[in-house]
Amino acid sequence: MSQLPGVNDLEGWLRPDSFVGAVGYLVLFCLLAAALSRALRIAIQTAISHAPVEHVDRTAVNFLRQLGVLIIWVFVLAAYAHLIPALHSLGTAMLAGASIASIVLGLAAQSTLGNLVAGISILIYRPFRLGDLLQISGPTGPEIGTVEALSLGYTILGTQDGRRVIVPNSLAISQIAINLNSFGRGGAPAINFWVTRTDLIRARVVALDFAQALGAEGAGCFVTKSETIAVQLCLSLRTLPAGGDSGKSTELPAQLSEALKRHGIVPPPGKDAPTLAVS
Repeated sequence: MSQLPGVNDLEGWLRPDSFVGAVGYLVLFCLLAAALSRALRIAIQTAISHAPVEHVDRTAVNFLRQLGVLIIWVFVLAAYAHLIPALHSLGTAMLAGASIASIVLGLAAQSTLGNLVAGISILIYRPFRLGDLLQISGPTGPEIGTVEALSLGYTILGTQDGRRVIVPNSLAISQIAINLNSFGRGGAPAINFWVTRTDLIRARVVALDFAQALGAEGAGCFVTKSETIAVQLCLSLRTLPAGGDSGKSTELPAQLSEALKRHGIVPPPGKDAPTLAVS
Protein backbone atom coordinates (compact mmCIF):
# COMPACT_ATOMS: atom_id res chain seq x y z
CA MET A 1 0.00 0.00 0.00
CA SER A 2 1.52 3.25 -1.10
CA GLN A 3 1.92 6.13 1.32
CA LEU A 4 0.71 9.66 0.65
CA PRO A 5 3.20 11.91 -1.04
CA GLY A 6 5.40 13.80 1.35
CA VAL A 7 4.93 11.41 4.31
CA ASN A 8 8.42 10.01 3.91
CA ASP A 9 9.80 13.53 3.68
CA LEU A 10 7.98 14.50 6.88
CA GLU A 11 9.29 11.44 8.71
CA GLY A 12 12.74 12.32 7.50
CA TRP A 13 12.46 15.86 8.79
CA LEU A 14 11.37 14.56 12.23
CA ARG A 15 14.35 12.24 12.52
CA PRO A 16 16.76 13.65 15.16
CA ASP A 17 19.78 12.55 13.10
CA SER A 18 18.80 14.91 10.25
CA PHE A 19 19.71 18.60 10.19
CA VAL A 20 16.09 19.77 9.91
CA GLY A 21 15.01 17.39 12.68
CA ALA A 22 17.82 18.54 14.97
CA VAL A 23 16.86 22.20 14.47
CA GLY A 24 13.18 21.40 14.98
CA TYR A 25 13.83 19.56 18.22
CA LEU A 26 16.11 22.39 19.36
CA VAL A 27 13.26 24.88 18.90
CA LEU A 28 10.85 22.52 20.66
CA PHE A 29 13.15 21.99 23.65
CA CYS A 30 13.86 25.73 23.92
CA LEU A 31 10.13 26.43 23.99
CA LEU A 32 9.73 23.77 26.69
CA ALA A 33 12.51 25.33 28.80
CA ALA A 34 11.00 28.79 28.36
CA ALA A 35 7.56 27.52 29.40
CA LEU A 36 8.94 25.77 32.49
CA SER A 37 10.93 28.88 33.44
CA ARG A 38 7.85 31.06 33.11
CA ALA A 39 5.81 28.61 35.19
CA LEU A 40 8.50 28.71 37.89
CA ARG A 41 8.49 32.53 37.95
CA ILE A 42 4.68 32.63 38.20
CA ALA A 43 4.66 30.06 41.01
CA ILE A 44 7.28 32.00 43.01
CA GLN A 45 5.52 35.31 42.42
CA THR A 46 2.22 33.81 43.54
CA ALA A 47 3.82 32.43 46.71
CA ILE A 48 5.41 35.82 47.47
CA SER A 49 2.13 37.68 46.93
CA HIS A 50 0.44 35.54 49.61
CA ALA A 51 3.24 36.05 52.18
CA PRO A 52 3.63 39.13 54.42
CA VAL A 53 6.07 41.61 52.88
CA GLU A 54 8.24 41.79 56.00
CA HIS A 55 8.82 38.03 55.91
CA VAL A 56 10.13 37.92 52.34
CA ASP A 57 13.81 38.21 51.55
CA ARG A 58 13.70 39.65 48.02
CA THR A 59 17.40 39.09 47.37
CA ALA A 60 17.23 35.42 48.33
CA VAL A 61 14.04 34.89 46.34
CA ASN A 62 15.55 36.43 43.21
CA PHE A 63 18.67 34.30 43.59
CA LEU A 64 16.65 31.10 43.99
CA ARG A 65 14.47 32.00 41.02
CA GLN A 66 17.51 32.57 38.79
CA LEU A 67 19.09 29.35 40.07
CA GLY A 68 15.90 27.42 39.28
CA VAL A 69 15.76 28.84 35.75
CA LEU A 70 19.42 27.91 35.20
CA ILE A 71 18.81 24.34 36.36
CA ILE A 72 15.80 24.02 34.03
CA TRP A 73 17.81 25.16 31.00
CA VAL A 74 20.79 22.91 31.85
CA PHE A 75 18.67 19.78 32.14
CA VAL A 76 16.51 20.57 29.08
CA LEU A 77 19.56 21.20 26.90
CA ALA A 78 21.22 18.07 28.30
CA ALA A 79 18.12 16.07 27.38
CA TYR A 80 18.19 17.59 23.87
CA ALA A 81 21.85 16.71 23.43
CA HIS A 82 21.09 13.18 24.64
CA LEU A 83 18.36 12.85 21.98
CA ILE A 84 20.47 13.96 19.00
CA PRO A 85 22.81 11.12 17.94
CA ALA A 86 25.62 13.50 16.99
CA LEU A 87 25.43 15.08 20.45
CA HIS A 88 24.64 11.92 22.40
CA SER A 89 28.05 11.71 24.06
CA LEU A 90 27.87 15.41 24.91
CA GLY A 91 24.46 14.99 26.56
CA THR A 92 25.68 12.05 28.61
CA ALA A 93 28.71 14.07 29.69
CA MET A 94 26.52 17.07 30.64
CA LEU A 95 24.24 14.93 32.79
CA ALA A 96 27.18 13.20 34.46
CA GLY A 97 28.93 16.54 34.95
CA ALA A 98 25.82 18.07 36.50
CA SER A 99 25.50 15.13 38.89
CA ILE A 100 29.15 15.33 39.92
CA ALA A 101 28.96 19.11 40.30
CA SER A 102 25.88 18.75 42.50
CA ILE A 103 27.68 16.28 44.77
CA VAL A 104 30.79 18.46 44.99
CA LEU A 105 28.81 21.62 45.70
CA GLY A 106 26.72 19.79 48.27
CA LEU A 107 29.80 18.59 50.15
CA ALA A 108 31.55 21.95 49.88
CA ALA A 109 28.55 23.96 51.06
CA GLN A 110 27.01 21.76 53.74
CA SER A 111 26.73 24.60 56.26
CA THR A 112 25.33 27.01 53.67
CA LEU A 113 22.76 24.50 52.47
CA GLY A 114 21.91 23.69 56.09
CA ASN A 115 21.25 27.37 56.75
CA LEU A 116 19.12 27.55 53.59
CA VAL A 117 16.96 24.58 54.56
CA ALA A 118 16.66 25.88 58.14
CA GLY A 119 15.66 29.33 56.82
CA ILE A 120 12.89 27.78 54.75
CA SER A 121 11.72 25.87 57.85
CA ILE A 122 11.65 29.09 59.90
CA LEU A 123 9.58 30.86 57.22
CA ILE A 124 7.15 27.93 57.09
CA TYR A 125 6.75 27.05 60.78
CA ARG A 126 7.27 30.61 62.19
CA PRO A 127 8.73 29.74 65.64
CA PHE A 128 9.45 33.46 65.89
CA ARG A 129 8.71 36.56 63.83
CA LEU A 130 10.17 39.98 63.15
CA GLY A 131 10.00 42.12 66.28
CA ASP A 132 9.97 39.17 68.71
CA LEU A 133 12.29 39.37 71.72
CA LEU A 134 14.41 36.20 71.88
CA GLN A 135 16.81 34.81 74.44
CA ILE A 136 19.45 32.53 72.94
CA SER A 137 22.68 30.94 74.14
CA GLY A 138 25.72 32.71 72.71
CA PRO A 139 29.46 31.99 73.05
CA THR A 140 29.66 34.52 75.92
CA GLY A 141 26.42 33.47 77.62
CA PRO A 142 22.72 34.27 77.24
CA GLU A 143 21.90 36.95 74.67
CA ILE A 144 18.66 38.92 74.51
CA GLY A 145 17.74 40.61 71.25
CA THR A 146 14.88 41.70 69.02
CA VAL A 147 14.54 39.93 65.68
CA GLU A 148 15.44 42.64 63.15
CA ALA A 149 15.86 40.60 59.99
CA LEU A 150 15.06 37.10 58.72
CA SER A 151 16.76 35.77 55.62
CA LEU A 152 17.20 32.29 54.18
CA GLY A 153 20.69 32.17 55.69
CA TYR A 154 20.76 34.13 58.92
CA THR A 155 18.62 35.59 61.69
CA ILE A 156 19.78 38.97 63.00
CA LEU A 157 19.03 40.09 66.56
CA GLY A 158 19.43 43.64 67.84
CA THR A 159 20.43 43.90 71.52
CA GLN A 160 19.60 46.69 73.94
CA ASP A 161 23.20 47.92 73.95
CA GLY A 162 23.23 48.39 70.18
CA ARG A 163 24.98 45.18 69.14
CA ARG A 164 23.80 42.96 66.30
CA VAL A 165 23.87 39.23 66.95
CA ILE A 166 24.01 37.27 63.68
CA VAL A 167 22.74 33.72 64.16
CA PRO A 168 23.00 31.09 61.40
CA ASN A 169 19.56 29.65 60.77
CA SER A 170 20.80 26.09 61.27
CA LEU A 171 21.79 27.09 64.82
CA ALA A 172 18.69 29.21 65.43
CA ILE A 173 16.38 26.31 64.63
CA SER A 174 18.40 23.61 66.43
CA GLN A 175 19.01 25.29 69.79
CA ILE A 176 16.45 26.10 72.45
CA ALA A 177 15.37 29.74 72.18
CA ILE A 178 12.99 31.51 74.56
CA ASN A 179 10.48 33.87 72.97
CA LEU A 180 10.10 36.53 75.64
CA ASN A 181 7.25 38.21 73.75
CA SER A 182 4.92 35.46 74.92
CA PHE A 183 5.43 36.55 78.52
CA GLY A 184 4.15 39.63 80.24
CA ARG A 185 1.21 40.16 77.87
CA GLY A 186 -2.30 41.08 78.85
CA GLY A 187 -1.27 43.61 81.51
CA ALA A 188 0.29 41.04 83.89
CA PRO A 189 3.24 42.46 85.85
CA ALA A 190 6.90 41.61 85.31
CA ILE A 191 9.68 42.39 87.78
CA ASN A 192 13.33 43.09 86.93
CA PHE A 193 15.95 42.38 89.58
CA TRP A 194 19.73 42.05 89.73
CA VAL A 195 21.70 39.26 91.41
CA THR A 196 25.31 38.13 91.44
CA ARG A 197 26.28 35.27 89.16
CA THR A 198 26.88 33.02 92.15
CA ASP A 199 23.28 33.59 93.30
CA LEU A 200 21.70 33.10 89.87
CA ILE A 201 20.34 29.58 90.36
CA ARG A 202 19.09 30.19 93.89
CA ALA A 203 17.52 33.51 92.88
CA ARG A 204 15.51 31.89 90.08
CA VAL A 205 14.22 29.23 92.48
CA VAL A 206 13.24 31.84 95.07
CA ALA A 207 11.54 34.03 92.44
CA LEU A 208 9.52 31.14 91.03
CA ASP A 209 8.52 30.02 94.53
CA PHE A 210 7.43 33.61 95.19
CA ALA A 211 5.28 33.58 92.05
CA GLN A 212 3.77 30.23 93.02
CA ALA A 213 2.92 31.57 96.49
CA LEU A 214 1.09 34.47 94.83
CA GLY A 215 -0.99 32.01 92.80
CA ALA A 216 0.43 33.21 89.47
CA GLU A 217 0.01 30.82 86.56
CA GLY A 218 2.60 30.29 83.84
CA ALA A 219 5.29 32.36 85.58
CA GLY A 220 8.74 32.50 84.01
CA CYS A 221 12.09 33.86 85.18
CA PHE A 222 14.67 34.66 82.49
CA VAL A 223 18.05 36.30 82.15
CA THR A 224 17.61 39.62 80.33
CA LYS A 225 21.06 41.18 80.85
CA SER A 226 24.46 39.72 81.61
CA GLU A 227 27.54 41.47 82.99
CA THR A 228 30.87 40.33 84.40
CA ILE A 229 29.73 39.70 87.97
CA ALA A 230 25.99 40.35 87.79
CA VAL A 231 22.95 39.30 85.79
CA GLN A 232 19.50 40.82 85.52
CA LEU A 233 16.50 38.51 85.77
CA CYS A 234 12.92 39.21 84.76
CA LEU A 235 10.14 37.49 86.66
CA SER A 236 7.01 37.48 84.48
CA LEU A 237 3.88 36.59 86.42
CA ARG A 238 1.65 36.19 83.35
CA THR A 239 -1.66 35.95 85.27
CA LEU A 240 -2.55 36.71 88.88
CA PRO A 241 -5.67 35.36 90.63
CA ALA A 242 -8.52 37.87 90.56
CA GLY A 243 -9.37 39.31 93.95
CA GLY A 244 -6.40 37.60 95.61
CA ASP A 245 -4.61 38.95 98.68
CA SER A 246 -1.26 39.24 96.92
CA GLY A 247 -1.38 43.03 97.07
CA LYS A 248 -1.15 45.63 94.37
CA SER A 249 1.29 45.26 91.47
CA THR A 250 3.32 48.21 92.74
CA GLU A 251 4.00 46.32 95.98
CA LEU A 252 5.26 43.17 94.26
CA PRO A 253 8.92 44.35 93.76
CA ALA A 254 9.26 45.06 97.49
CA GLN A 255 7.69 41.71 98.33
CA LEU A 256 10.10 39.91 96.00
CA SER A 257 13.02 41.84 97.50
CA GLU A 258 12.03 40.67 100.99
CA ALA A 259 11.73 37.08 99.76
CA LEU A 260 15.22 37.25 98.27
CA LYS A 261 16.71 38.81 101.42
CA ARG A 262 15.29 36.02 103.54
CA HIS A 263 17.50 33.67 101.53
CA GLY A 264 20.54 35.91 101.77
CA ILE A 265 20.25 37.24 98.19
CA VAL A 266 20.77 40.99 97.79
CA PRO A 267 21.42 43.18 94.71
CA PRO A 268 25.09 43.51 93.70
CA PRO A 269 26.82 46.83 94.52
CA GLY A 270 25.62 49.65 92.28
CA LYS A 271 22.49 47.80 91.18
CA ASP A 272 18.92 48.80 91.96
CA ALA A 273 16.43 46.85 94.01
CA PRO A 274 13.69 44.93 92.15
CA THR A 275 11.47 47.15 89.98
CA LEU A 276 8.47 46.68 87.75
CA ALA A 277 9.51 46.06 84.15
CA VAL A 278 8.58 48.73 81.64
CA SER A 279 6.48 47.10 78.90
